This record gives sequence, structure tokens and C-alpha cells, in this order.
Amino acid sequence: MPPLDEPLKKTLGPATAKVLGEQLDLHTVGDLLHHYPRRYEERGQLTRLSELPLDEDVTVVAQVADARVHTFNGGRGKRLEITITDGSGRLQLVFFGRGVHKPHKELLPGSRAMFAGRVSVFNRRLQLAHPTYAKLGADESGDPDSAGSAVESWAGALIPIYPACKGMESWKIAKAVDAVLPRAQDALDPLPPSLREGRGFVPLPEALLKVHRPHTKADIEDARQRLKWDEAFVLQVALARRRFADTQLPAVARRPVPGGLLDAFDARLPFTLTEGQEKVTREIFGDLATEHPMHRLLQGEVGSGKTLVALRAMLTVVDAGGQAAMLAPTEVLAQQHHRSVVEMMGELAEGGMLSAAERATKVVLLTGSMGAAARRAALLDLVTGEAGIVIGTHALIEDKVQFHDLGLVVVDEQHRFGVEQRDALRAKGESRGERRTPHLLVMTATPIPRTVAMTVFGDLETSVLDQLPAGRSPIASHVVPAQDKPHFLARAWERVREEVGKGHQAYVVCPRIGDEEDRAKKKSAEDEAEKRPPLAVLDIAEELGRGALAGLRIAVLHGRMQPDDKDDTMRRFAAGEVDVLVATTVIEVGVNVPNATVMVIMDADRFGVSQLHQLRGRVGRGSAPGLCLLVSEMPEATPARARLGAVAATLDGFELSRIDLEQRREGDVLGQAQSGVRSSLRMLSVIDDEEVIVAAREEAAAVVGDDPGLERLPGLRTALDALLDKERERYLDKG
Repeated sequence: MPPLDEPLKKTLGPATAKVLGEQLDLHTVGDLLHHYPRRYEERGQLTRLSELPLDEDVTVVAQVADARVHTFNGGRGKRLEITITDGSGRLQLVFFGRGVHKPHKELLPGSRAMFAGRVSVFNRRLQLAHPTYAKLGADESGDPDSAGSAVESWAGALIPIYPACKGMESWKIAKAVDAVLPRAQDALDPLPPSLREGRGFVPLPEALLKVHRPHTKADIEDARQRLKWDEAFVLQVALARRRFADTQLPAVARRPVPGGLLDAFDARLPFTLTEGQEKVTREIFGDLATEHPMHRLLQGEVGSGKTLVALRAMLTVVDAGGQAAMLAPTEVLAQQHHRSVVEMMGELAEGGMLSAAERATKVVLLTGSMGAAARRAALLDLVTGEAGIVIGTHALIEDKVQFHDLGLVVVDEQHRFGVEQRDALRAKGESRGERRTPHLLVMTATPIPRTVAMTVFGDLETSVLDQLPAGRSPIASHVVPAQDKPHFLARAWERVREEVGKGHQAYVVCPRIGDEEDRAKKKSAEDEAEKRPPLAVLDIAEELGRGALAGLRIAVLHGRMQPDDKDDTMRRFAAGEVDVLVATTVIEVGVNVPNATVMVIMDADRFGVSQLHQLRGRVGRGSAPGLCLLVSEMPEATPARARLGAVAATLDGFELSRIDLEQRREGDVLGQAQSGVRSSLRMLSVIDDEEVIVAAREEAAAVVGDDPGLERLPGLRTALDALLDKERERYLDKG
């Protein structure tokens, strides 16, 4: 067993190890050594109490300003109120009953201590109820080396403040770190010596000592730079090895065939491709022409024409004798893609019919709600090769689905699929006992900052489509403050009427469907504050039909409708038979109705930045300008309103994705699809450390190219083993 893999219960005892394991997911000596301080307090410098977050566990360093005992119930009950200060603000500590005596004796005015607890509000004042504490400095005897100064003895010149939890305050974690810190000398260095020396990094054991027990701010900076590199480099090596392994897999080269379906399709197009579409197509066609599988991520702005690019790739594969499958996350999106592809291809999608063009193929739809007869026909077309293109939902990955020769898998909106689903479809490339790995094209309309793409999708080559086709109209976006200025909301409904009067259509989007099951869901913190649930499709549709939009043709669309009903509603909306579609985010991606020009998003503050950008992309898809109205009751000074203001201020999805990332925890962005890798990014910031990530990717590629098995780098192999537990290894293998 590597030295740092020793269970914490051997060193710290079972009780402490249990709390660290259950609350902080720290199980080994190495885990604890890599649980870094969140920040540091300088001796003599007090924490800013004015910036404490409500309802969060905090650790503060402050000075006692006042302490008073109050009695109640005729003197039978006692309450100790202590006021602490740091110069920027004051905070009240409250102790009750038998818990009064010890702090009353120890926390005298003028004394300093570290306090930990959950911030709450009582009588409009922030307070910590029954906080735990540890005194700093000399105890009552004045002896600086006595038990009263134990905390300061480990603190050194700088006091580390650790991410803590209930039952394990920062100073208790610090003492646990003290117990294992000598083991830092056993840490195997993952960085190759040439890289470490070339960049002037301190050795790993020294970095661990400096990050936990720094004497100067320079120590902290040395340690941070080194440990950031460890995280970036080890993860990029894992991804580089995955890319290298992919180059060793066999795949059938699928090259364009002159005079085939692709040429016939291009001849039908009523427009020319944008420069961006041409560039991305060259990258994809170059990958398809190789005898190892393509692994490419296609990022595209809303409305940039990703589906057209993907269809041309699919037609190339069909021309080369293979089949292509497009996996969509919802039935609405699958049906929309199928409808769009058949419409774009025209007679080229009539393979097997007497009236078909000389060169044509079948385009079939496969979803879970299809009838038995239609399903059997689709499955037969796939296994015989009659259908060159299939578009479907997760129904595509069921065991019964067999392909004649699957050459390309296109995954739309990758973030909505689990790795197992993607892998199950790719596994269907095994044909006649021979393993043929299909080419893979992953598409997303959610712009991803470059560093996130390198971290989350680092095993994929990336293409970016950020140029909108000619003819796309601009979209004006405005925030509608419904609480402060209710007449603005009235004007929003007038604008909807005006657009419908011009022959156009509108979307109204709500966060909730509106049945009892929805109402029973746990409310968010904002819900609690506002004392009302999010606005609902069913309620708003009824209200608009009786009021502001009376007389217009209104329909609803949400995820709990029967698939046939959803498809029928979308068909009627696309045909212009519905004026206003009141929907949930089921229309977020893929829905293309060029005649829809206005969207009103109710409770817009309930949605994320990227989601709002996606929703907004449903309008302005034709020749008429688009309008997006973001309705919110949140006060102007709140972060939620600032978020909406950012969305209204720009149509640049990549800029919005960066704003989104800055406002959320990075773990949310890395997401569960990374299957735990987010927990390895303790020091690295995918927002701020772009230079480190880019450089680490280059270094990792060079190392793996020179030594794919890492035979000469045992420390790096050990670090990879720690990063790639079975779950994460499975993720990368299936990626």
C-alpha cells in the first residue's frame, strides 16, 4: 500500500476518521493532506464580519467586545450574549442553559478567539447560536505556551482556515493535519523532474508543508502554484492517454463520394455555407477520413447551423456505405430533428420508395412511445441497412436495436446524457463479430469556456461554430421588473398581441408545469423568501386566456404530456395554427419555428444564464427581429437581477458562459458527467487558471507521446491511480 493510502482511522482514531469520511469525504492520509486551507488569517488581523453569508457554517477570528448574562423564567433560565467585533462589523454569540458557564468564564472582553457555527438571524441581527470556539493567544494565566495558546502554536505566523463541517471545525481539522503532516515526506511527486525543475516548482512534500503551515505569504504562493499544476497536469495526462488510446482503435474511414448523397444535398441548399460551417466541416471530414475513430466536440452558438453540419457528416458516412445515428435527449427534440432533416433532404430521404431519387436513403425515427408496428419497421430498416440515418432518444441504445454498419454517432446536447448511454450506442458498432468503433460527434449549443472544454471534454478535439448564418435576425432582450413596475408587464403582453397581429407567434416560458406533484417539491431558498412557488404553465396559460391574451389561440407544452400530444402541439405551432405556446424548458433546444418572434420568460431569475440564452435562441430565427422579455419580481440590487441584466446586455454565448461560471460553483459546471473528477480540483480554478491548464495540456501530450505507459514515471502513475478510481476510469474509458 502506498504510504499516503493508509486509512485515517489508524492515525486519528475511528471517531475523528468517521466524521472526516462522512462529512468531508476524507478517508486516507493523502486525502487529508490534499484538503487545503480555504484562506489564511494573519495574526493580529481580524476577519471581516460584515461579509458573513447567511445560513452557512463559518469560521471567524474576532475579539470579544462585550459579554452579558440575562436571566428569564424567574431566574431559572440563563442566556449569555457575547458581542464580537473585527472593526468592520459586529456579531452576536448566544449560549443558553448549562452552556453558559464555560464561555462566560473564558470569553472575557478583550480576548481573541476563533469561532465556528452557522450564521442565523434573530431580531434582524446576525448571530451564532452555541458556536464552538478556540481561544487565541495567552490563557488566563498569561502564559503564552500554556494550553490556552494551543491553537496559535499550530497556526504559526498565518492561521489556516479549512473548509469545515458540522462536528469538525477548522481548528480541529488543523490538529488532524498536524498528526499526518510528517507523512508529507512520503508523497510521490507526479511531475517529471524535467518539468518541475524547468518551471522552478518546489518538490511536492515541501509544497504540502507550505500550504498547511506557511510562515510567509510567499510560502502560500509557492505551494499554490505547485499544487495547481499537479491537479491540471495529472488530469490532462489522463485525458491525453485517452486520446492516445483512441488513436489505437480501429475504425472504418468514411470519405466523401463524388456524385453521392452529399453532393445532391448540397445542390438543393438555397443558401451557401458560412465560413465557420465550411471550416468546421473540413475538420470533421478530415477526422472521418482516418482509420481511427473521430472524437470531436462541436460547440455552436444558438442558431449557428450545427444540425446542418452534422447532417452533412451523416450523409458523408452514408455515401461511404455506413449508417449514422443521432441521439437526442427528449422526444420533442428527436421529433423536431427528424422533421427538420426530412424537410431539408426532401426526396433524398425517400429511400426505398418508388418515387425516390436515384440516390436516396431512409431517415427513420425511433422513440420509446412509438407503436409496435412502426417500431418493428424501424428496427428492420436499421438491421438491413435500408435506413442510412436514424434519429432517436435513449430508445436507440436498447439491446433489440441492431445496426447493419454503424459508422457515426452524433450526440446532441451532450450534457443531458450519462456516459453509459453514449457508450451503449457506440458499442453497437460491433458488426459481424468485428469491433468497429464508430466515429463520434458530440454537439452542444451551450457555449463552454475554453478552459472548461479542456477540463471536461479534454478527450475530445474541439470545433467552435460562432458565426450565425446570413438572414438570422437580431434579438432584443429586456428585463421586465414586474414587482417594481407592473405596467411594464402589461406592456409585455401588449407586445405579444402586436406581434401576433403582424402574423407572428410567441412563446411564454414558465419554470413549472403546475400540478400537485410539482407543488409538493421542495422549495428553494428564494421560494421560501418569496412565499410562493415558481409560476406554472397551466396557471399562466389559463390566466392569459381569460385576461391579457384573451381571444388568441393559446396552447401548452410540457414534459408530462403524452408524446403524441406533444408532437401534435409542436406541429400545430410550427404550422401557424397556434398563436402563443405556453411551455416549460422542453422548448429549450432544437425547436425551430422561424415565424416565432417574441418570447416572454416568467420568473426568469429561476433559470441559469446559459439556459436563458438557449431559450432566447428560439426567436429571431426568421427574417423578422426577435424580442425576449425577462420577467422577474426580484429587487434591482439582487444578484438574480444582475444575472438577468447580463443576459439582456449581450448575445455572445461564450461571454455569458463565463459570467455563468463565475457566478456558480465550478463543480456545478464540471458536473456529474465528469464522474467525480470535480472533487480533484481543490486548488485549480477553471476560471482563473487558463494559462496553467493550457500549458499542462501541452506538457501532458508530450509526456504521453514519449511514454504512453508512464513506465518511467511511477509518481505520476500513483497520482493517476488516485484520480482514476473505478468510477472515474469507467467514465474516461466510455468517454
